Amino acid sequence: MTSRRAGFDVRILIAGLLGLYGVVLTLVGVTDSEADLAKADGLRVNLWIGIALLVVAAAFGLWARLRPLTAEHAAPGPDEGGDGTGR
Repeated sequence: MTSRRAGFDVRILIAGLLGLYGVVLTLVGVTDSEADLAKADGLRVNLWIGIALLVVAAAFGLWARLRPLTAEHAAPGPDEGGDGTGR
């Protein structure tokens, strides 16, 4: 029995968006001014959150790559005997 890959995996979209926001926040965190640091008691919040988002994005990407969706996991459509609701 061979397995087909499913067409769309939302984990890739989530990884991309989290990665994009992570890059932006990391860059903003690196360039924080002294006034911004004073507001956060010297903690580079943008930098740390950006790094955390990059780690989570990498985890989502790795998860999607190591455990790809196959046609067996996808909900049956109307032409496959199901009612199209995924139940």
